[in-house]
Amino acid sequence: MRYSITRLCGGKALMTTPKEFFEIDMEKAARTLSDKGEIAMFDDMMLVMSWNGMEVTIYSQGKIMFHPLDDRNDAISYANEILKMLI
Repeated sequence: MRYSITRLCGGKALMTTPKEFFEIDMEKAARTLSDKGEIAMFDDMMLVMSWNGMEVTIYSQGKIMFHPLDDRNDAISYANEILKMLI
């Protein structure tokens, strides 16, 4: 999948935004990801969890923010790994 990458939080976080549009069912995402990391919260728009030593925020449009993370290639790899579980 192709992404645009945005640096956030003074460069301490990266957000991946898929080039193609899709919607993630956030209830299903919470069920799927609950054994991968601790889910801090979720609603119909976003899910926040601890995963691989990072706070990961997944948005219903497929955007994913990783904090802290500064490597673009890691962000793409992690986004692909997560989205493969969800779509």
